[in-house]
Amino acid sequence: MAEVSRAEPNWSKLRSWVGRNPDNPGLSAACHSLAEKRQSHSANALRTRRSICLVWCSHSCTSRSHAQREKMANIRSIKGMVGLVTGGASGLGKATVERLVSQGASAVILDLPSSDGLSVAKSLGDRCAFAPADVTSEADVRSAVALAREKFGRLDLAVNCAGIAVAVKTYNFKKDVPHSLEDFTRVLTVNAAGTFNVIRLAVGEMGKNEPNADGHRGCIINTASVAAFDGQVGQVAYSASKGAIVGMTLPIARDLAPMGIRVVTIAPGLFSTPLLAGLPEKVQSFLARQVPFPSRLGDPTEYAHLVTSLAENPMINGEVIRLDGALRMQP
Repeated sequence: MAEVSRAEPNWSKLRSWVGRNPDNPGLSAACHSLAEKRQSHSANALRTRRSICLVWCSHSCTSRSHAQREKMANIRSIKGMVGLVTGGASGLGKATVERLVSQGASAVILDLPSSDGLSVAKSLGDRCAFAPADVTSEADVRSAVALAREKFGRLDLAVNCAGIAVAVKTYNFKKDVPHSLEDFTRVLTVNAAGTFNVIRLAVGEMGKNEPNADGHRGCIINTASVAAFDGQVGQVAYSASKGAIVGMTLPIARDLAPMGIRVVTIAPGLFSTPLLAGLPEKVQSFLARQVPFPSRLGDPTEYAHLVTSLAENPMINGEVIRLDGALRMQP
């Protein structure tokens, strides 16, 4: 390295001297000799720099690879998690419970006493339990959270799928009848307040978890709807309730960020749930054709797949994700 940094001769002066003394073979030979040495020094310097670069790159790539492995270690696996799923006895909730159990997680189904929750839980084996409950009841939800802790030792995930709907216009001018305030309040109570009730009680249990290397303790996944953005005629109560879920996603995510608990919301489009399954076949086909691609109703298993993906990816937080095949509902 000492030779590389040695001061070189002034080449412009040498060329000038040789030009003024063309008949001086000694000076010309000396210049050629110095030029050859310069080329040799340059080649050596280039080889040295290349060697240094190769060593540095090798070290840098090794360090980067190690850092990437550390980051990948923070990607969570659904296996071993414990989830609480509201509305888990049917539709999107049932598909979510089935996927959780099939992927090695445990699940507590929170659904009404009149639901098929008990039979669904029994069919899925020891890693599934049923908590008969109303999402709007603090006592019921506390009992469901306690069941998760007592049977499975912890709570990592809460998925809110419970919800109801009514189809009523703001005012029926033909009958001179306004929208029932009772119906409007009931939809908002179950869908919006019920979702918040489960969140506020579930995170208390999640906060007791030991954080992983990323500081992660738990995850909340809510269910809104494309109706939160593209509400149709007669959907004022339903759209308002789902819009409330969308609106609470970011502030709750910010509230819970210091404790390492994420909050994400899925806004499904048209899915083949018990609600749509009760419609005539022609109506179902018409609805399916409204979806650009894939031009069909969504399958509940596709919703469940997104739930597990969100639960595993620690960087998705405070976000609302449309799952709708590019559907934009018409009035």
